[in-house]
Amino acid sequence: MKKVFLLALALVVLGVSGPAWAKKDQEIRLVQVNWTGVTAKTETAAYLLEQIGYKTDVITSSVPLMFQSLAREQRDVAMGLWLPTQREMIREYMVKGNIDLVSTNLDGAKYTVAVTKEAYEAGVKHFQDLDKYKEKFGGTIYGIEAGNDGNKVILDMIADDAYGLGDWKLMPSSEAGMLTQVKREIRRGNPWIVWLGWAPHPMNLNIDMEFLHGGEDYWGPNQGAATVRTICRTGYAWKNPNIGQFFENFVFTVDEQAQMADAVLNQDMDYAQAGVKLIKEKPELLERWFDHGGTYQTGVVKTADGKRDALEAVKEALGF
Repeated sequence: MKKVFLLALALVVLGVSGPAWAKKDQEIRLVQVNWTGVTAKTETAAYLLEQIGYKTDVITSSVPLMFQSLAREQRDVAMGLWLPTQREMIREYMVKGNIDLVSTNLDGAKYTVAVTKEAYEAGVKHFQDLDKYKEKFGGTIYGIEAGNDGNKVILDMIADDAYGLGDWKLMPSSEAGMLTQVKREIRRGNPWIVWLGWAPHPMNLNIDMEFLHGGEDYWGPNQGAATVRTICRTGYAWKNPNIGQFFENFVFTVDEQAQMADAVLNQDMDYAQAGVKLIKEKPELLERWFDHGGTYQTGVVKTADGKRDALEAVKEALGF
């Protein structure tokens, strides 16, 4: 009996006597990059977490600052690690053990350089074809925000003179600014524009476009095939297993993420509204996200106080 008592006392002192439910007023600090798909996932996650009793705070940053904020424990979770293109940007943090991988929230994505279908059919199918048509393209590749990983890959190609691109230039902008420029040129009857493209994204539906072949040394195989990962500051998911389990479960298909992005860009919805719309069209998503355990805890996701199943609380909040 004495040994049993001492063991129980030790477990209490070590803080491992049972599930670690949220401290009163615990806030989950999320960081995102200003890309439609990543923001839609992040804002939807924040909305759902608030429905089960957590407080959330979401900020937007550049990719380098997103990683830095997790490594410095200024933020808790991010859902925008694209691999392999961000591999070199995050490597130092992973080597030092400053950031943990939680899950793959999206598989089957693409991230590389795109051209219009008209340019593709005219002969621009591979990175090595670009320089043949340099004058038509104005020797310019359009990118998104400065410091972004995709921009960095393009700049690396230019610096290496890969495929004869050494005398080309990158024109950084923003996701919205870049796509506005692309659509403007197409409306003017000019199909000769090349830009940073990815899927899932409504651009694939709204623009007749093709991804370039080649560039495996820079973008990875299969025209920039990519996975998107959820990451957190070191130990966060393990110290908060209920939160960690939610984020491990919170995964999407390419079509699901594209539907949210389309609702934001083409139906004038805010990001959380787009997420709720998707849930109401596919209520089975709630079982995927809340109704099972995994790496961080055996049981289902619970409300922040640990008193109810989160699935029940979310369905109630959504009027199901």
